Amino acid sequence: MRFGWPEGVTPEAEEMRHLWTWSVIAALLMGVIVWALTFWTISFHRRKGTGKLSQEDEFPRQTAYNVPLELTYTAIPFVIIAVLFYFTIIVQNSVETKKADPAVVVDVTAFQWNWKFGYRTVDMGDGSKYNGFERNGSPYEIQRAELNEEGEEKPLPANGRDDDIRNYLKFDRIETVGTSDEIPVLVLPVGERIEFEQASADVIHSFWVPEFLFKRDVMPFPKQNHTDNRWQVSSIDKTGAFVGRCAEMCGTYHSMMNFEVRAVTKEKFDSYITYRASNPNATNAQALQSICETPVSVTTHPFDTRRDNDASSAPKTNGDTSNTSLPGCTVGALQ
Repeated sequence: MRFGWPEGVTPEAEEMRHLWTWSVIAALLMGVIVWALTFWTISFHRRKGTGKLSQEDEFPRQTAYNVPLELTYTAIPFVIIAVLFYFTIIVQNSVETKKADPAVVVDVTAFQWNWKFGYRTVDMGDGSKYNGFERNGSPYEIQRAELNEEGEEKPLPANGRDDDIRNYLKFDRIETVGTSDEIPVLVLPVGERIEFEQASADVIHSFWVPEFLFKRDVMPFPKQNHTDNRWQVSSIDKTGAFVGRCAEMCGTYHSMMNFEVRAVTKEKFDSYITYRASNPNATNAQALQSICETPVSVTTHPFDTRRDNDASSAPKTNGDTSNTSLPGCTVGALQ
């Protein structure tokens, strides 16, 4: 009874799915009533063939009205709207709920045309708290420090405009950055409250995981745009891989701006964070392999932007999204 919606993997997704399901059922019931009244009118109030013309064959008086009936027809839509509004507000408030001290805080940075994910804080299974926040900063700091062939500083982005207003962007010690060659895989634990704080380095993007049944625009300059760029899910209820996409037209390669959410057990997630904290130069693929997870995305693959690419070499399949564990592997054996 999802009426086309994907199966949700969070409690908030299930609440939104219930709202959608009952809204569709209500619309279908109203449609049945309207169709029934329409066919009843056509069937029982059509002109009868009597064989001769009479006064009854003329059009009835067109100024007649029925006050109780018209009041009823006016009141019913208002009642329907009020009921839908009530349940929508209930679900919206639940989805927008933010509680203090989530188990994991993820910094999401969108840029043309990929994603950067950083782990700001993580509540570890042994009771300790990992704090990975490094600094606020601008994505163009490295570019500004570079020199051109003449030994002069390269011009600043945005037509030379000073860029330090982008210091709302977060940088963490553990980060996963997507490239044209690698889909960024965001590893998250099941059964834990997770907070996302998102911002864009350039234009408007949108964070969308279909199984969350929910998408959120990723805005540049969140404060100036008066947007709440923090949101939470109370838990992810099943392990597996879930594709993520940008759902806001953001430029040439918008449709290729994909990522993957990899939901793993709490034990695997703690091992993943420990490995990456202990091996800062290790890649995300190596960290995934260390917890016996498929090291690359299984839900989508990179788009080769070269014009002379051979389409026949593109992967025909990605992988098993419900079981991403490496066979015959023991967590910790590769660390």
